[in-house]
Amino acid sequence: MTLLSIHNLSLPIEDPVLKFLLVLIIILAAPLLLNKIKVPHLLGLIIAGAVIGPNGFNVLSRDSSIVVTGTTGLLYIMFLAGLEIDMGDFKKNKWKSLTFGLYTFIVPFVLGYLGGIYILDFSVLTSILFASLFSSHTLIAYPLVSKLGIAKNSAVNITVGGTMITDVLALLVLAIIVGMSQGDVGTEFWVKLSVSFIVFALVVLLIFPIIGRWFFKKVDDKISQYIFVLVMIYLAALLAEFAGVEAIIGAFFAGLALNRLIPHTSSLMNRVEFVGNAIFIPFFLISVGMLIDFKVFFKSWETLEVAGIMLVASIGGKYLSAVATQKTFRLTKDEGKLVFGLSSASAAATLASVMVGYNIILSETETGEPIRLLNEHVLNGSILLILVSCTISSFVSMSSAQKIAEQDNEETVSGNSHERENILLALNHEATVERMVNLGILIKAHSNTENLFALNVINEDKNESSVKNAEKLLHHATDTAAAADVKVQSLKRYDNDVINGVNNVIKEQNITDLIIGLEDEKGFSPSFAYNLYNGYLQSDDVNVLVYHAAQPLSTIKRYAVMIPEKAHKEAGFFHALLRVWNIARNSGATITFYASEEIIDILQRIIKKANIEAEFIIMNTWKDGEKTAIQLKDNEALITFMAKKGMRSYIPQMRLIPELLNRYLNDKNYLLIFPFSEFDNINSEKRSVGNHDDFIEIGNIIKKIFR
Repeated sequence: MTLLSIHNLSLPIEDPVLKFLLVLIIILAAPLLLNKIKVPHLLGLIIAGAVIGPNGFNVLSRDSSIVVTGTTGLLYIMFLAGLEIDMGDFKKNKWKSLTFGLYTFIVPFVLGYLGGIYILDFSVLTSILFASLFSSHTLIAYPLVSKLGIAKNSAVNITVGGTMITDVLALLVLAIIVGMSQGDVGTEFWVKLSVSFIVFALVVLLIFPIIGRWFFKKVDDKISQYIFVLVMIYLAALLAEFAGVEAIIGAFFAGLALNRLIPHTSSLMNRVEFVGNAIFIPFFLISVGMLIDFKVFFKSWETLEVAGIMLVASIGGKYLSAVATQKTFRLTKDEGKLVFGLSSASAAATLASVMVGYNIILSETETGEPIRLLNEHVLNGSILLILVSCTISSFVSMSSAQKIAEQDNEETVSGNSHERENILLALNHEATVERMVNLGILIKAHSNTENLFALNVINEDKNESSVKNAEKLLHHATDTAAAADVKVQSLKRYDNDVINGVNNVIKEQNITDLIIGLEDEKGFSPSFAYNLYNGYLQSDDVNVLVYHAAQPLSTIKRYAVMIPEKAHKEAGFFHALLRVWNIARNSGATITFYASEEIIDILQRIIKKANIEAEFIIMNTWKDGEKTAIQLKDNEALITFMAKKGMRSYIPQMRLIPELLNRYLNDKNYLLIFPFSEFDNINSEKRSVGNHDDFIEIGNIIKKIFR
């Protein structure tokens, strides 16, 4: 039967294998061909959908398979927007996002309402729904911006936050107008809508993170973790529909709920982005293109009139909103263009509102023709709006985003913010490999793409580790890193003494950070403590990190960071501090610093540049810090700055830390950081913090590193 269906081809194609092959070829070819002529491939996929769709050459029908996969792509776009948003920046910019959301809702709404009432002679109800079509927008160009590495730019953050606000408002208008058109708007309607929306938001934002944290703790299987994410997206979308709002709001809220549980540098994030950008989002763009019917614009002047008003109200309104946002918050010209580019595309909510309005029949004419809430001219005009707005959005977003990315790169290079960073993972136990690689990925700078090393020392005399075992450990490390799209250089070394082997590699590879993993059951054993203090810490120019992981990094809510007095006087203090801030920045966990008043003052003056969620608590004595460490709650972890004997920040109580950790924190994550005590000219110009000029210098470096 399959052979017959292929031999007797008819349009539209029904054979599932051939249909899927054709879509994959389009997804493959569009970026390859259009990138050469500087046309965003998103636009190419929409045009391809129009050409092969039912209104084009009718090669493929817009059937349930296209709609289901396309719907997943739409939900995926909104989910990624919520997932990739920097929560520190989001909280910092929440009022800016609210202001932009109101701008981008009100200005197009007013223009659309005036056009509907005074030019098109629509009724008040129809005009309000017509106007709401232009208030919402779809972040169709977000994958382009994210790919360029500027997703954390303040303009992007403001736009993403504003999208949630304007889409919620537009879709609430839709729910209200539908209710009014059906005559059931009363006190009960308002109470039901308000209560259901609040319950939905609380369930997704409060309960989903609890479920997610529990699941990621219990389940290590990577495939199961990804499927769990998909389940959360669709479950949130379904709950949103139950609450009376569109599914895309649920997907966005699901992204916010899982934001802190999926670190931006993790393998799970890489999988989520990869599958979405490779399959689901292109399917959505093709499905949107299939709705476009170019023929209708040659049949009726009224359709062109309606389409013209829609374009002016939508594109003009979004442009005025972006300009107002740029002026209000003093954004750069390119950032203002990026706000306009991201917010100018109308697709998801607009399409949903049009289809709902078109399907509501108010009455019938004498000839039996249905009188709809939104007529066919608005439906056809919306298709043109989708095509034009997505075209403008793609070009403007790509152009402005590239300029911002280039500018950031130039400032980073000119600012000398690239500290030398070579991170070495000393692997010895299979159970600790994945945890150490994940930590290495989390603490490294974003620009560090090749200087992550994994080492296993083969002791020839004692035969403690065979060649086969070394290859197994190193292969596991490279595979784990590759899943997060990170390259690890594996090193195998023969040496009679493991510590000598590690220290020699530190010299040969100019290592700046050495990570050593502790086994769960052993913890800080006497033999490890001896090797640490009498071996690994003998190098004066390397940052040593001792890591114990009782649960996945992604499930940690808060890190308590203990810093001893005079730690800021150490040469490696700033370098060690960057490791901590990278953990906070990349994982989304909050940081609480426990330190002396002098060090907290330094941290507060520097951290303003980094947009990290941090709290500061004065620690009068080291004993106070130990009490805090003992009282850590579930899903909290400890980071302690240590010192070797002879360093300025060393205190005798540090020798008792291993015993304290074994007794009280064996079921918790903890990280001990021993900053290096000397620096060389290659490594950094200045490491310790001494005066006001140092604050300014370090603050500017941090600002550039964290862009």
